[in-house]
Amino acid sequence: MSERIGWDRRLSVTTNGKGLVGHAGVVLLHKLADRVGLTPALAGLWPEGQGATWRDRAHVLISLAAAIVCGARSMLEAERLQAHQAALFGTAPSDSTTHRTLAGLDEPMLARIATARAKIRRHVWQLLHLRPGGFPWLTVAGKRLRGWIVIDIDATVITAASDKNGAAVTFKKTYGFQCAMRRSDVSPAQPEGTRKEVPGPNDSP
Repeated sequence: MSERIGWDRRLSVTTNGKGLVGHAGVVLLHKLADRVGLTPALAGLWPEGQGATWRDRAHVLISLAAAIVCGARSMLEAERLQAHQAALFGTAPSDSTTHRTLAGLDEPMLARIATARAKIRRHVWQLLHLRPGGFPWLTVAGKRLRGWIVIDIDATVITAASDKNGAAVTFKKTYGFQCAMRRSDVSPAQPEGTRKEVPGPNDSP
């Protein structure tokens, strides 16, 4: 694990040249996991493996999470998406390795993972509170949303025919589904609290 921490120190952002990786934004998720301590926290839950074929279980889980962010819907898709970062992380964990890792997560291990994540989450909240200016609460329509996490979802309109009364075209002169904002009532004081999704103003019932 010690060999993995610090892998990002010589990275740079460019749009041309050699040695580029696809889905470069996902690299930031790996970097974040390392910097806040999640990677070593998870690695400490498993005994250190032996042999050239052993794959670090923490790296497998974090790589899988990053692949899901990229849109992976299966372990095979996760393996193919992770192959884009082979220049940074080496050969991607195979779908069978990911399957074995997930299959080995019994209830006690899941509880230990949850405990480790909660500890790191509290640490991150504390770092945010200590930043200059305090916690970066979002302001919407002049109102500062304290105690709320606002997730702004943005995407291309999915076109669709509509026979609804009062239906109007989008600014692109098409009919389609509009992305809505989702809000979560997670409080920094209780980061392990219950999450609740609240429909946005443009959601259909």
